[in-house]
Amino acid sequence: MPIDRRQFMAACSALGLSGTLFPGALYTLIRQGADLTTKTIASAEEIAGLEFSEGHRELLVEDLTEQLEEYEALRALAMPNSVAPAFVFDPRISGVRPPSSGRTMRWEPSPVGRPADDESLAYMTVAELAYLLKERKVTSAELTELYLARLKQYDGVLQAVVTLTETTAYQQAAKADVELDAGVWRGPLHGIPYGAKDLLSVKGYPTTWGAMPYKEQVIDEDAAVVEKLEKAGAVLVAKLTLGALAWGDVWFGGKTKNPWNVEQGSSGSSAGPGSAVAAGCVGFAIGSETLGSIVSPSTRNGVTGHRPTFGLVSRHGAMTLSWSMDKLGPMCRSALDCALVFEAIRGADARDPSTLDAPFPFNASMDVTRLRVGYLNEAFEAEEGQEYQNQEADKAVLDVLRSLGVDLKPMKLPEDLPVGAMLMTLGIEAAAAFDDLTRTGGVDTMVRQGKNTWPHEFRKSRFIPAVEFWQANRARTLLMHRMAEVMQDVDVFISPSYRGGTLRITNLTGHPCVCLPDAFHVLDDAPDSPRRRPASITFTGGLYKDAEVLALAHAYQQATDFHRRRPPIM
Repeated sequence: MPIDRRQFMAACSALGLSGTLFPGALYTLIRQGADLTTKTIASAEEIAGLEFSEGHRELLVEDLTEQLEEYEALRALAMPNSVAPAFVFDPRISGVRPPSSGRTMRWEPSPVGRPADDESLAYMTVAELAYLLKERKVTSAELTELYLARLKQYDGVLQAVVTLTETTAYQQAAKADVELDAGVWRGPLHGIPYGAKDLLSVKGYPTTWGAMPYKEQVIDEDAAVVEKLEKAGAVLVAKLTLGALAWGDVWFGGKTKNPWNVEQGSSGSSAGPGSAVAAGCVGFAIGSETLGSIVSPSTRNGVTGHRPTFGLVSRHGAMTLSWSMDKLGPMCRSALDCALVFEAIRGADARDPSTLDAPFPFNASMDVTRLRVGYLNEAFEAEEGQEYQNQEADKAVLDVLRSLGVDLKPMKLPEDLPVGAMLMTLGIEAAAAFDDLTRTGGVDTMVRQGKNTWPHEFRKSRFIPAVEFWQANRARTLLMHRMAEVMQDVDVFISPSYRGGTLRITNLTGHPCVCLPDAFHVLDDAPDSPRRRPASITFTGGLYKDAEVLALAHAYQQATDFHRRRPPIM
């Protein structure tokens, strides 16, 4: 039964597609019994911005009909989220290679006294807690009880917890104390309680991905990062919230709050890790970033987040959003803490083919004046007569670095490439990762709907031509080469967290960064309130230069106290 353009438009309207001629709607009509004709092909051409001759359309009818059958075969194949495509993103395409050998991390715990009150103990850094645990001035069981109590006390307000892992936590804490009492010290994380973003699988507990369709999901294995942290002696106390399927701070149980201002969400998608670390409810947390999901909640909650070089931390056992952009990293109270956690979780893993080993010569006493440091000078400026919201604080960071003897060189990032177009990669990979959810209507049960939500993006990505997808990735290769050229002259560069295109560009190229607080602004509508608006600065390193970027961030924090500030919570 051939259908003409008018019939097709009417059918689109009946399907709620506002008369727009989508290839997906075309496919729906074909499945309902309509024949594929040259007229329907002409309608589908519009969304792709193409125009073929009638003769070309006639040739396409038979082949496209066969393709529809191939689509059905693919859709009948069960492919869980954990199945990766036969393509692996590799930052080394840029020509940059990690050193084949190098120094190992150098750090020794410094003496510190146990504080008189539990509140101060809860806000101690990983480095400080490591000393107290090693010297047996505090036990892992004490810390575990303290953090679990704080999680329970504040979660009614913060909504940062999906699942408390109490049974596992007490078992791991008891084991840590036995070993520490016997003089066995596994390293700086031994006995320290932490929280994991609930896209990491943990045996015996739900792994909900923050989304209603997966609320009861149980994955019977530990994610690679969870395995490594257990080996390091860390204690898992909670699985923390993420915006549904790693977008935003709204999950199936509510909206995770920022402890600096509980009327505000904690941003996302690592919403729970940011909130829980800021509130002194865990010693540290593991978050993930695809396009800002560590940087954004670190900024909103006033904590320090490290997004590692792509491929240095295994994502095995983590929910996939984008195979070529997902990264796992620590969210902590300091850059030093991030370095200690990163040392424990990094390394190649055969289960994640994107991973590799690279030296991590972090030294807390590094002479940072020997680093080549750039800054995006134009990003620190605003239009004449105006000031961007955090300009004064961001410029003060540059002054602090100069006072430490760091020579800052002005620089620019590539500006003439279509970065926005390249980001279609994220939408397409995410749509593929959750294609079954879209086709079965499961996305309709997610809490957030409408524009700027995954349900909408999954549907929209269905209408991006495959050729454009691969063209975007070829353009991404050009961007990687351009960034390699820019980074030849610097080890680290400084930029406002949301200016200069840094966040988008470096998530596409795989560069590491550290996002750290540099201001806590009084609220305009409540100047007398203890509530604050945290702000951040971002230090970005060359590929595989995580040690350098963390060392510079640590030096800055040694000269300032922003990372030591505590939120009012209530």
